[in-house]
Amino acid sequence: MKKNLFLLGLLVCSLATMAQTEKADKPESWYFKLGGSYFNQTASTEFPTVGGNAALDRTYVGGKLVSEKSVTGSFGQGFRTGITAGYRFSTRIGVELGVNYYTSNDKKMAQTTSDIPITPTGVYSFKSVGQITAFDVAPAIVMFLGESKGFEPYTKVGILVPIHGDLEITSDAYAPIAFTPQGAPAAFGYVHSVDKVKPNPTLGFTAALGTTYKLTTHLSAFAELEYRNFTVHGDTKETTEFTVNGQDALATRTTAQIHTNYQDHLDVNSNNALFNPNTATPDQRDTTRPNDAMDELSSYVGISGLGLTLGIKYSL
Repeated sequence: MKKNLFLLGLLVCSLATMAQTEKADKPESWYFKLGGSYFNQTASTEFPTVGGNAALDRTYVGGKLVSEKSVTGSFGQGFRTGITAGYRFSTRIGVELGVNYYTSNDKKMAQTTSDIPITPTGVYSFKSVGQITAFDVAPAIVMFLGESKGFEPYTKVGILVPIHGDLEITSDAYAPIAFTPQGAPAAFGYVHSVDKVKPNPTLGFTAALGTTYKLTTHLSAFAELEYRNFTVHGDTKETTEFTVNGQDALATRTTAQIHTNYQDHLDVNSNNALFNPNTATPDQRDTTRPNDAMDELSSYVGISGLGLTLGIKYSL
């Protein structure tokens, strides 16, 4: 009898100890994170053409080309802010859904520098700079590696789904603004334009290694080293600003000069000056259908980067 009572007491104590251990080890169910990141680009590729200008940095002296190099880079360098909701299914496994806003650094996409207004071959000075801004959602699977002395490292992998954003290209040039009946430049001026490229839907990949450090029962600081990689494929382009010598001249542009549809290929049916030039215009850069959007070949830009995120985590 005494033996049975002893065993019963031992069983009760064991169950109580197990319950306490399970409660102590039970992770929080829901948590929220607020953080800011800075990314550096991890891969450089040649930028697409900008307004018919190749991704080159050229220098002319006395009308002669003296230097030329490719312009390469990525829009993966920049700042990001975001908020994330997470749920832990167990001590080790959880899921997250982040919503982020990203702004890339300015990147030179093409440039020509000349010491004379226009060379005998018609070259003039200009510079085009691009910047990407985007909102994305980022679902991910998280694996927690165990807590020690307030630190809890973890890894996660997921996808990036851009939901809104564009590539804004700002171009400044000292270029011909009027032509003779024979098509020769008659006057020069300072031309400023802003084009916005809208992307096609795309998916990206992200992976991170991070850790939290518990500050209070519900509050922790966290740091993440994150790699992400995705490519943006252009869909349409629209000129939103066009000034000549500081005066708004957007109304003087044709539909073909303002709007562009990106295509996988061009042919004789395309509304493109290379295939269907309108020789009635002095500068011969317009198309045979100036009241329709221009057709241009599809362009791609990369947004790969390695970044550090710092922030605060609140656990319910």
